[in-house]
Amino acid sequence: MTNHEAGAAEMLPGLRASVADGKARAAATRARRAAEFEPAEVDPVARVLVDVPLAHLDRTFDYAVPVAHAAAAVPGARVKVRFAGQDVDGYVVERVATTDHTGRLQPLRRVVSPEPVLSPAVADLTAAVAARYAGARADVLRLAVPPRHAKVEAEPWEPAPAPSVAPTGETWQHVTHGDVFLGHLAEGAAPRAVWSAAPGDDWPAMVAAAVAATRAGGRGVLVCVPDQRDVDRVSAALDAALGPDQHATLTADLGPSARYRAFLSVSRGARRVVVGTRSAAFAPVHDLGLVVLWDDGDDLHAEPRAPYPHVREVLGLRAEAEGTAMLLGGFARSTEAAMLLRSGWARELTADRAVVRARARIDVAPAEDRAVGSRLPRPAFEAIRAGLAHGPVLVQTPRAGYAPALACERCRTPARCGRCAGPLVLPGPTQPPTCRWCGTADERWACRECRHRGLRAPVRGEARTAEELGRTFPGTTVRSSSGDRVLASVGERADIVVATVGAEPVAQTGYAAVVLLDTWLTLAREDMRVQEEAVRRWLAAAGLVRPGGHVVAVGDPAHPALQALVRWDPAGFAERELVERGEAHLPPTARIATITGEPGALDDAVTLLDLPEPAEVLGPVPVSADEQRVVVRVPLVHGARLSAALGELQRVRSARKLDAVRIQVDPPSI
Repeated sequence: MTNHEAGAAEMLPGLRASVADGKARAAATRARRAAEFEPAEVDPVARVLVDVPLAHLDRTFDYAVPVAHAAAAVPGARVKVRFAGQDVDGYVVERVATTDHTGRLQPLRRVVSPEPVLSPAVADLTAAVAARYAGARADVLRLAVPPRHAKVEAEPWEPAPAPSVAPTGETWQHVTHGDVFLGHLAEGAAPRAVWSAAPGDDWPAMVAAAVAATRAGGRGVLVCVPDQRDVDRVSAALDAALGPDQHATLTADLGPSARYRAFLSVSRGARRVVVGTRSAAFAPVHDLGLVVLWDDGDDLHAEPRAPYPHVREVLGLRAEAEGTAMLLGGFARSTEAAMLLRSGWARELTADRAVVRARARIDVAPAEDRAVGSRLPRPAFEAIRAGLAHGPVLVQTPRAGYAPALACERCRTPARCGRCAGPLVLPGPTQPPTCRWCGTADERWACRECRHRGLRAPVRGEARTAEELGRTFPGTTVRSSSGDRVLASVGERADIVVATVGAEPVAQTGYAAVVLLDTWLTLAREDMRVQEEAVRRWLAAAGLVRPGGHVVAVGDPAHPALQALVRWDPAGFAERELVERGEAHLPPTARIATITGEPGALDDAVTLLDLPEPAEVLGPVPVSADEQRVVVRVPLVHGARLSAALGELQRVRSARKLDAVRIQVDPPSI
């Protein structure tokens, strides 16, 4: 045997083994591919909602469920599917036995996670919200389901311990029919109420009492509040009422992994109570029995991303679909809440007038009555001085900063930048006037009209207000809360707390006095809801007063909005606003939508829009250098038809690949 033959003989066993291995791998590949295409024996069709935000593709698509994925592809699971030549994400909405598709179904590419993160109730809710706001369901799903974190899914978890419900019904004793409302919740009924809180009410404790009553009946609860500070307050009240580890918080401030962990604790049924901000409205609470919304007029409840839903409408749709109770609370009352009462959809919960009168004394001081050497009228000065003898005093001012607006001291002409003509502001007491637009400091400013160099501040911010109050009340600590320096709470020390709107800290035992400055500035905005928003801001601040405290608003005593504050009459004010809205055909007595885009795209949209017969098209009007806007208005009874027409417009434009326009149904302001 030659050396060559000997070498070949030695290599032969290795070649045979290699060929055998290759055949085994090929057989395994064929078996795997066969399993990928072999349909499951039970419910072999998955209806998948693909994550493609195109209106004309906003529906479910049928896919075959391979045997290999039969157990994992449960309704609500995340999957990968082949769509339009690429792999895209999707959710299994349901599994069925047959399909209407005449051709061969594409199989699921893979199951990303068998975790059922999209419950049937939430899936139906996303469809209803998309239809209500003429949007794409994929956009709503991004609001409802947080991004996945595989490590969080793999973490061990245990059900929450049984709740130890503490009796808290006494917090509702001063509310007419409050005990009846709690009794219905405990019995498993579905009452719906609009609740107007009284001055000094510990509203987080009252919300916790409603939650405890619902949990005593074995049902879950969802609470939505405007911001993180409110979440913290309600969370502390729930710990006191239910015990620790009985609820989950869902907010953007948690961070991706912590938020997904909290979401899974709710989705898996480990937590039956949820408190959070607007995205929590879609939380998959098991056996949901009550939804609560605090301060529905706050603009933080309006989603800034498409399709721009409002939490109030989302929870209302959810209450209707799932047959749950609903509690809409606040110190103020929105016109939408008044509309729910007028229609009979909800009932009213208010404190007795004797309780309201005993809780706080509210006065209005004319701004021109400046008997002391500051911007304070005498009644406001006396209220602060008297309040400091008993505890902290809150001073609310509408503007942040030092001097956010400047004018000529002599002729009152607004001060403008010599470089870009932008408005000048005063950042601080020792800093020169600075342009708000370009940031240029102008130390040698002179009025263009009279050449005078003196400046006055017609509008004073929170920092300037704090400085003036420090001089007026020497020896008193003055604290500021605004912008990035928002205080969550203050103690019982006799301090003056100067806060901008929405940044008012909570006093441990309530404020001894509350002073509302520059109410005219709050009313000076150009907006459909300016008076409603002003009353909401003032009542929210006045509601922080302790029982027996004093509230003074500086402004025009004859103004209807301030009269509503003096009488603590949010119900009457909301009803009057509702009547005026009805006369002007404005929401909530009518349904409106805005369409915004470039002139050509906007014209195409209006031409393609098939509106119901009584619709009005107002505009177009310019909103910027490149965009215009039209307003479409219909009677409320035709609101669903308007949403349907706008949804069809979105589908037609998407299919034809026309230039985009922005559609908002019932925007918070126009």
